[in-house]
Amino acid sequence: MTFVVTESCINCRHGDCIEVCPVDCFYLGENFLVIHPDECIDCALCEPECPVDAIVCEDELSEDQKVFLEINERLSQSWPNVNEKCEPCPDADHWGTIKEKRHLLKE
Repeated sequence: MTFVVTESCINCRHGDCIEVCPVDCFYLGENFLVIHPDECIDCALCEPECPVDAIVCEDELSEDQKVFLEINERLSQSWPNVNEKCEPCPDADHWGTIKEKRHLLKE
């Protein structure tokens, strides 16, 4: 089982989750973070750290968010690994309340 970064992270990317990960399985994009599913050990430490509830256990993904399992897997292959908290996206607090923003994901 793995945890998955979902749509809520887009244009937020607070990064609080990164520092608590014991296996450094986060990868950094311009306006999104992803978790490498083969590296995640299902410890669940990252989930409560996300202020916008963007991190979800794979078996708890809603139908409309299941596509993010594939997105996390694919993007973790090309984005750089990160193990220190990053800067949030500009206007992260505003974007945290916005739903349906997949079209804004910068791959």
